[in-house]
Amino acid sequence: MADKLIEPRTLKGFRDYPPALMIPRERLLETARQVYRSYGYVPIDTPALEYAEILLGKGGAETDKQLFRFQDQGGRDVALRFDLTVPLARFAAEHIGQLGTPFKRYHLAPVWRGEAPQRGRFREFVQCDFDILGTTSNAADIEIALVIHDLFVALGLERFTIHLNHRQILTGVVAAFGLAEQTAPLLRALDKLPKAGREAVAAEMCAKAGATPGQADQLLDLCTLTGTNEELLAAVLEAHGDQPATAAGVARLTELLQVAQAAGLPPERLRLDLAIARGLDYYTGTIYETFLTDLPEVGSVCSGGRYDNLASLYTRQVIPGVGASLGLDRLLAALEQLKLLATTATTAPVLLVQFAAAHLGAYQALARQLRAAGVGVELFPEPKKIGAQLSYASKRGHRFALIAGPDDFAREVWQLKELATGTSRELAAANVVAQVAAAVAQDA
Repeated sequence: MADKLIEPRTLKGFRDYPPALMIPRERLLETARQVYRSYGYVPIDTPALEYAEILLGKGGAETDKQLFRFQDQGGRDVALRFDLTVPLARFAAEHIGQLGTPFKRYHLAPVWRGEAPQRGRFREFVQCDFDILGTTSNAADIEIALVIHDLFVALGLERFTIHLNHRQILTGVVAAFGLAEQTAPLLRALDKLPKAGREAVAAEMCAKAGATPGQADQLLDLCTLTGTNEELLAAVLEAHGDQPATAAGVARLTELLQVAQAAGLPPERLRLDLAIARGLDYYTGTIYETFLTDLPEVGSVCSGGRYDNLASLYTRQVIPGVGASLGLDRLLAALEQLKLLATTATTAPVLLVQFAAAHLGAYQALARQLRAAGVGVELFPEPKKIGAQLSYASKRGHRFALIAGPDDFAREVWQLKELATGTSRELAAANVVAQVAAAVAQDA
């Protein structure tokens, strides 16, 4: 034994996932995968580690500071990916000739950012991205909103809102103030409005983007307007419709809202929000942020937008794109806080109690028959007292316990106990598999 034990601990901003969290986490991943596939998106994967030059300068100076960057054993300047979109642009630049366009991909994988940890935000987290490459059609932007909506419905969430804005609206407004060259720092400042507040954002606009106090106030006045989607779009057109970029952004958002409603999305699920800008510099068009109605303070749990120039950093071929990303771990933390996670630490609904060691072969035979019928079964490894085994089953969230002792084997019956209610019923051995499968299906 070592003289000094190493303290078991995790790094700040990182976390472990015990079964009670990992099981619903995997369910979220599988749901995202199913929704993405239903729209025709196909999976890809890229390395966690990229050359630093691939990642630097793509999300802005603040994002560069958050990179986990180091020299590898070969002396190369490398970094862990901070999102899945920049690696996608590099991937597309290498492979789009073979893939063809439009190319619709999804990618479920961890990313790393060295930012200050806070509730629902970690330094290592999983993103669930989906993107459409190779088209500037507004139909692609509209589809992204539809996928976000269907994803949250499939996750069993009814109380959410997708906030929409358009970078062209914002760039047109900024140009009207004579600050076109300072668009990026202005929008990075605007993106901090919900957390930093108006006064701090206005100060940053003046200090880092050269805006006058009057210009900062005018921009913030416009971006904090309230009203219906139609009223806000009309107000933007009235104030800055002479700017071609702003007019184009309004037109695309107007079509998005109209088509989404025609497709059956409840109008209240889509909200125009002129204050969202998305802090990453590569966005050029429609932007999306999704908030839970009952926990808006956790921030957006599914965000994204259009980026038409990102791949041009790696290839002369034009590869426009649009997409979004489900922040899996932030959503998981929110669901945990809202007590919407199923409390289970098992993946098998049935615990098969080992009553008598002499019948281990019969227990294993039945367990395999149930699994072949699609029923998850865990066989307790030791013939402990039934009370101890049932306590184990209850703590881990098994829904049923299946029991047979020597007398039951003699009579060719099994006892099926529903753990939530404590009720039991006797099943004939001849059709125990079918009856257990039916009980599990009914309780699902």
